[in-house]
Amino acid sequence: MDLAAFPGEIHAIVGDNGAGKSTTIKIITGIHRGDGGDILINGDVVESHGASTLEKGIAVVYQDLALVECLDISTNMALGNLPKRFGMILDRKRMDREAAKVLTDLNVRVGDVKTPVGLLSGGQRQVVAIARAVRMDTPTILLDEPTAALGVQETAQVGRMLDELRAAGKAVIVISHDLDFVFQHSDRITVLRLGNSVGTRRTAETTRDEIIGMITGAIPRGAAATAFKEKS
Repeated sequence: MDLAAFPGEIHAIVGDNGAGKSTTIKIITGIHRGDGGDILINGDVVESHGASTLEKGIAVVYQDLALVECLDISTNMALGNLPKRFGMILDRKRMDREAAKVLTDLNVRVGDVKTPVGLLSGGQRQVVAIARAVRMDTPTILLDEPTAALGVQETAQVGRMLDELRAAGKAVIVISHDLDFVFQHSDRITVLRLGNSVGTRRTAETTRDEIIGMITGAIPRGAAATAFKEKS
C-alpha cells in the first residue's frame, strides 16, 4: 500500500469489496497493526499502534459513525473532549455553543443541538459525525463511506462539507464506493485491489472507465503505474 495525502485536497480511496480500504484506515488509526512499512506525518515516522489518532493529528469518521443515540447532538460532538469548568464540572453552555458554531461554520442544519441523535435521519447523523471530527480541529480527517445509504440531497450536503474542509486546508481522505461522488469532489484517486494499491490518478486527468478498469483488473497493475508516472 502506498498512499500520500496533502493539505487542501480530498484524496479518495476506491476499490471492490475486500480490497483493503477500511483495513488501511484502521492501520493508519492504530486499530490494526501493520505487518511492515512506515506511516509518516509531516515527514516524521509515527507509531501506528498505541498512539491515539488525536495525538497523530487525525480525526476519523468510521462507517458505523460511533454515535450515542440517547445523547444529544452537542454531547455526541464533544465525546472524548468534554469542556469542563474547574477541571471537573461539565460546561454545558460552552459545549452547546461550540457545537452550534461548528455546524454554522459548515453551513449545515440538523436542528437544535439539544436534540437526541436517535431522532435524526441517517443523513443528519452523518453530518453530526463529520462535525464532531471537524470540532477536533486536526490537520487530517479520514472518512469511511460517508455517503453510504444516503439519498441524493443528503449526499450533496456531505459533499459540500468535504469541500469546505478542503478549502480550510485540511487533508481529507475518503473511502467511497460512489464514483459519481468521488469524481465530483476528489482531487486524487487511489485504487486498491486485493490488498494492494494499483495506482493513483489525478481526478481531472482520468476517466470513470479507467478507474473501473483498475478496480476490476482490466488494466494491469504495472500498466496503471506506468501511466501514472507518464502523467506526473
